[in-house]
Amino acid sequence: MTYSAHAGHDAVLRARVALLGSQTLPARQEVAAYRVLVQVSPAAYLPLLAEALYEYSRQDFAHLPETALALRAEALAAARRMYAMEPARGLLLGKALNRYREQLVLMDRQEEIAEVEREMAQVASGAGG
Repeated sequence: MTYSAHAGHDAVLRARVALLGSQTLPARQEVAAYRVLVQVSPAAYLPLLAEALYEYSRQDFAHLPETALALRAEALAAARRMYAMEPARGLLLGKALNRYREQLVLMDRQEEIAEVEREMAQVASGAGG
């Protein structure tokens, strides 16, 4: 076993312990834990990561639109990945697209809004991906 493999195992263990603790984690720590755990169990943790990233963007970065947008883009990427693995998870992708679109609207990024709306329509019709 290499040191890096051991560190990965330790990171996974620390993430699981943090999430199972009796305290409510700050959004930053919750996101960090899910980012680690999604590497070992994507189907279980991608939806949780997408939700945590959205909350993190909303709670901690509402005053920093570019950072909030980047976090919502990461949440959208997680939802897209989940949808690619399980097309029945269209609701998760639809929510992530809508939340990303909301941030784009706040930032008045019309061209990108149109692209997201097209993808939203595809997902709603069942033709996304």
